[in-house]
Amino acid sequence: MPLLEMSHVSKSFPGVLALDDVSFSIEKGEVRALMGENGAGKSTLIKVLTGVHQPDAGALTLGGEEIRPTSPVHAQSLGVSTVYQEVNLVPNLSVAENVCLGSETRRFGKIDWRAMRERARKSVARMNVDIDVSRSLDEFSTAVQQLVAIARAVDRDAQVLVLDEPTSSLDQEEVGQLFDLVRLLRDQGMAIVFVTHFIDQVYSIADSVTVLRNGKKVGDWKIADLPRQRLVAQMLGRELEEVPHVAHEARAQKEPLIELSALGRKRTMEPVSFSVDKGETVGLSGLLGSGRTETMKLIFGATPADSGTVTEGGESFRPKRPRDAIRRDIGFCPEDRKAEGVCPGLSVTDNLLLVLQARRGWLRKIPRKEAERAVAEHVQRLQIKLADPARPIDSLSGGNQQKVLLSRWLAAQPKLLLLDEPTRGID
Repeated sequence: MPLLEMSHVSKSFPGVLALDDVSFSIEKGEVRALMGENGAGKSTLIKVLTGVHQPDAGALTLGGEEIRPTSPVHAQSLGVSTVYQEVNLVPNLSVAENVCLGSETRRFGKIDWRAMRERARKSVARMNVDIDVSRSLDEFSTAVQQLVAIARAVDRDAQVLVLDEPTSSLDQEEVGQLFDLVRLLRDQGMAIVFVTHFIDQVYSIADSVTVLRNGKKVGDWKIADLPRQRLVAQMLGRELEEVPHVAHEARAQKEPLIELSALGRKRTMEPVSFSVDKGETVGLSGLLGSGRTETMKLIFGATPADSGTVTEGGESFRPKRPRDAIRRDIGFCPEDRKAEGVCPGLSVTDNLLLVLQARRGWLRKIPRKEAERAVAEHVQRLQIKLADPARPIDSLSGGNQQKVLLSRWLAAQPKLLLLDEPTRGID
């Protein structure tokens, strides 16, 4: 008998049927992957499960009893916890405070700090993680913060743990650490829903998989019974064609487009020097914390440099603010689209045309027909799934929001495009 069962769930939003008669179940001690293209309905299904959205039709049962979570906090109290790809914790609080946030241990009406630290230690120790729970959360890596978010779920006695793109900001070693924890929790009897776009990881950690496509369930399979290419075909709705491997052909024109000379900032980034030729793609690689993001922010002026220069078009300058980079036709797609990329109160159209409008000036609005043509071109070009470009961008799935951010810069036709983890959340 399934521990959790969602039966014939449907959910509509203005202009789009996000879930169409979807049934989903998971057993105790099972890791079930939830997969599908961007906009397939994965996020909506998770939000219905965790009480963010109320279903238009269908029923949810947990342990054989019907439930109807009305909020994430209510879902947690029922035994369903979620860890999102953007860690939703408070970085300036301690690990213990984050683990116990909202359910602090009290004695005589006051917070019992010693008991709370001991409680957090037990939750963290259950996952074979050895950290000082009295230290501030922001002193730890993203991977450890993910583990603390899971410890918070464990502290709430979760029966079902939903991991929504948990590995998108982790390196290979940290993914291995997370998977060791997932296996440990599975063996302890927890049911784990694993949402991801990384097919290799599905075959590494999952016992079974459910595929959604265009808001409908395609099917359920045991991982051992579903070859990888067949899984991709189920997600796409068509068979994959074999594409012969073609060696990368260098297209650089051996003419410097931009040169960095000892560009840096004290206590943030040691001086770095390199050049990018016209027509060249340069990869920045390194472990988390190695300085990839910091280097891009220095070039773009999001982090003001206090040493070195950037030379572009024969002119040297020191980036101080993004406006200067944009004037020089330099674009930047940040890693954290939620905090640094999208403008959630604006429409898809306004988000996509933001740079073009800023260049024209806010008093010279882009003509409606020109705006509609530009948006339609990039929606078709990047296959962005949306019902209406006039709706807020946060009505889209994370992957489609990422495509809108990329389109924002493609529409502006920059000379240099800085892409920080551009495939995060992309199928």
